[in-house]
Amino acid sequence: MKLRALFVFAAVLLIGAPGAARADERVVAAYDGFAGFQGPIWATRELGLFKKHGLNGELVLITGAARGMAALVSSSIDFAMGSGTASLPIRLRGGDVVIIGGALNKFPFSFIAQKEIRKPADLVGKKIGILNFGGSTDLAVALALKEWNLPRSSMTIFAAGGAPERLAGLSSRVLDATVLSPPETIAAARMGMTVLANLSDLKASFPQTVMTTRRSFLEKNRDTVKRFVRAYSEAVHIFKTDKAKGMAVYTKWLKQPDAKIIEATYDYFAPRFSFPPRIDRDGIRNALELVGDRDREAKGDINIEQFLDESLLDELEREGFFKKLR
Repeated sequence: MKLRALFVFAAVLLIGAPGAARADERVVAAYDGFAGFQGPIWATRELGLFKKHGLNGELVLITGAARGMAALVSSSIDFAMGSGTASLPIRLRGGDVVIIGGALNKFPFSFIAQKEIRKPADLVGKKIGILNFGGSTDLAVALALKEWNLPRSSMTIFAAGGAPERLAGLSSRVLDATVLSPPETIAAARMGMTVLANLSDLKASFPQTVMTTRRSFLEKNRDTVKRFVRAYSEAVHIFKTDKAKGMAVYTKWLKQPDAKIIEATYDYFAPRFSFPPRIDRDGIRNALELVGDRDREAKGDINIEQFLDESLLDELEREGFFKKLR
């Protein structure tokens, strides 16, 4: 009995000791659609990176920028993975959101149209599908139309669902045009659709895939957020350097049986991911200009640093975390 009591006492001391093992902390991260630019967040779970960095990570799909931000602000989720434009209007009004890093600083879209639409001017009077108003697909269309000097009012633009739904809309001719990213762009090309423009080839940068959290959550749970950033950063690095693992993640999450489409999707996105996952300030400025077209409060001189907090990335840089991964 004395020996048994001794073991129990030792166990209690071990559990209460500093640095003792504890259950992985639960965090919830939302992604906004099934497209190649979501690869790194999917990899954090598929490759066991959440667990490796002491987190029990749950991923949820929330389509549409406004819905994702509503879930974040209400504390229903801890992180939102999507376009930086989602958080800018909220922050401009003093909302409790902040961007802590970003994996993709370019538009990943191509403007795809029915095969008889051969030039941008042919879009006049046509129906164009986007994911949702106020999100990155909406802004991508606005950017393309602005470059082509085509008034938005000259065509019908409406929310038509996620990328698979919009591809189906093209196939059934419910849509005349939309913006898509791989693998849907590859499928559209096989269908004979016209590629009017590859928006990723534009010089302008854009915060397409960023990590957003609540500023209050970062302040109160800094170590948790840092572990999340570590896990996500490692996933970005793996995507850029290990093609087999990246393709395996895409195969599972995109549910695409065609290996050639998966490979083309990987070859498109892998070189474009940013490592370390830092934010291109010019992209934030471009996003603010686009947001400002709809929201007059975004006009004028604005300190872009109010939208960002890369202090965790700075810490990881000083600690040599990124060098160890290279």
